[in-house]
Amino acid sequence: MKSYEKETNRYAVWRGIVTEGFKKWQKGEKIYQRDKERISLYVSEDTKLKWLDYTKNDGNLTISKLIREAVDTFIESQEHLKGTSLGKLNPETISNISHTLKEPLTSIKGYSQLLLENYREKLNEQVLDTVKNIFEQSVLLEKKIINILDNIKVKPEYDVLLVEDDLSTIRLIKSYFESKGFKCKGVASGSKGLEELGNAIPKLILLDIILPDLSGYDICKTIKSDKEYKNIPVFFLTAIAGSEVKKNLDETKADGYILKPFNFSDFEIVFDILKGKKEE
Repeated sequence: MKSYEKETNRYAVWRGIVTEGFKKWQKGEKIYQRDKERISLYVSEDTKLKWLDYTKNDGNLTISKLIREAVDTFIESQEHLKGTSLGKLNPETISNISHTLKEPLTSIKGYSQLLLENYREKLNEQVLDTVKNIFEQSVLLEKKIINILDNIKVKPEYDVLLVEDDLSTIRLIKSYFESKGFKCKGVASGSKGLEELGNAIPKLILLDIILPDLSGYDICKTIKSDKEYKNIPVFFLTAIAGSEVKKNLDETKADGYILKPFNFSDFEIVFDILKGKKEE
């Protein structure tokens, strides 16, 4: 039994019961190393050789160390790409990368936390330390992902962000802006508008006041109070009486407003701003 435990780093007897692994070992069957060879069952021969070569050069490989290695490699690749390809990624691509990394991490972090909170007394010291390492490294990796991906600002693929809950109005304004050589992206709620700002900074924002979730007044205040967004021109696009909108211009710090039903000539001031930014 001692030879088995020394060779495999596993228990021959667990809670008074002879383990299946020890029984297989006695029969001469191959016992895969948890941190080393087992992974080779699921990968190509080329990857298997690279993996085994890596483990031979580092006999002290652990799950937590492997996670740290992955984090370091990811950080190094991100630093190498800074100012080049990362800057060219669109918000959707960044969102997909973030989702791909966070989904499995959520399971790893969640299950390890569940084990620590509900089964701590049932785990032996070796297993408990391993689970603790997994949880701690998961938290570290989560912070790294958030720090790198969630704070990337990319150049938007459009000029105007339109926050408007009426889909027909969105289609009309998008078509009109495109006919003038400018791209417009429309979102149908205030929360979506703020979420979009987290991905990219547009040249100008057209903002309805009455929205299904947030007030356009409050959204404008949020934008203008943020040092990163405050210089984005914001124009209210609303059916509220002009006299009412005027009363809130100073407080919200909006740059102007366009009343519904509008004439396309009402957008001339907007186009002047966009043309000026295009020349910068």
